Amino acid sequence: LNGRISDLNGPWLSERLGELRVDVAHILVVGDRPADLEAALRFLAGEGVDLIVTSGGLGPTADDLTAEVVARFSGRDLVLDEGMEEKIARILRGFARRLRLNEDAVREANRKQAMVPEGAIAIDPVGTAPGLVVTADARVVVVLPGPPRELQPMWPKAVETAPVREVLDRARPLRGYTLRLFGIPESEIASSLREIETAGADLSALEITTCLRRGEIEVDVRYRDEASSVAESVREGMIERHGRFLFSLDGETIDSQVAGLLAGHRLGLAESCSGGLLAARITSLPGASAYLAGSVVAYSDEAKVDLLGVDSTLIERHGAVSPQVAEAMARGAIERFDADVAVSITGIAGPDGGTKDKPVGYVCFNARLADGTAIARDPVIPGGRED
Repeated sequence: LNGRISDLNGPWLSERLGELRVDVAHILVVGDRPADLEAALRFLAGEGVDLIVTSGGLGPTADDLTAEVVARFSGRDLVLDEGMEEKIARILRGFARRLRLNEDAVREANRKQAMVPEGAIAIDPVGTAPGLVVTADARVVVVLPGPPRELQPMWPKAVETAPVREVLDRARPLRGYTLRLFGIPESEIASSLREIETAGADLSALEITTCLRRGEIEVDVRYRDEASSVAESVREGMIERHGRFLFSLDGETIDSQVAGLLAGHRLGLAESCSGGLLAARITSLPGASAYLAGSVVAYSDEAKVDLLGVDSTLIERHGAVSPQVAEAMARGAIERFDADVAVSITGIAGPDGGTKDKPVGYVCFNARLADGTAIARDPVIPGGRED
């Protein structure tokens, strides 16, 4: 709530639930205050939610109150699970020895984590906090720890429990597809959807969301079986109207497509203002070592000259941020890395350094093949370095 920590668990759990045909209605972020935690649970119950998943608040300290609040919400007493207490003790024993702590004191402090709502199913911890599956009237509450590295491996075990399975077995199939476009504003998508609806498609049977991310537009369409024909009419309508801008009909990312296109090639990168961000994005997919030869972050003029062989007079004549220098950087990457594909980036990321002719956001790109085939662009891009 204070902005220092971003919620990673809500979106991750939402994706996993979607894969299990569950329609996620709410993701709530609530402070570690009993009244607020309980209010969130009661709100969800009032909305008729069948399955509630909580994350966080299962540690040994005084502000870790989730188990206690869920117990009260479900009308159950907290009881000591002696078997779980011993499992936690075994985990803590090695920790206490390594740090030369008093084992009894550590065990006493963590006994709170073995207190579970009566009748709940306990899930073995990855860290020291066990998970819980609690039945509360007509709904099931899954209680998981906050650290993603603990929550994620515990999630499949929660799904395997009988109460959760019973809820999931009631879920009707939830279908979906994702379209990805580039070079078109979101307003055009909205206009096209209105046209498709005017032509007779009842879009109320679909859940359609559009999102601008990394300069790409994602159109996510989700639907139940009975709306399959409507969903297909949306897909066909988007292809008909925006085929030139559509680069993915099945949700495949441009990163994955680029990786496929680079198979059998050798790529060299030369970056200035982006500071290695392109190399980081290329290497974020497994298997990049098969095609990425290397990258030079030539931030200074001297580095451009010494590491990439850029002619210093070219920099003096046109400036380090220029199509000419971007081309020379790309040629240098091909030569230095013995590559057959290269990409260079040089620009003014800001917040300072812009001029009337070359404002902040002016970036020169050069994508080049060893045979001389090239694409050069020098747009002015709003935003900052990441953009």
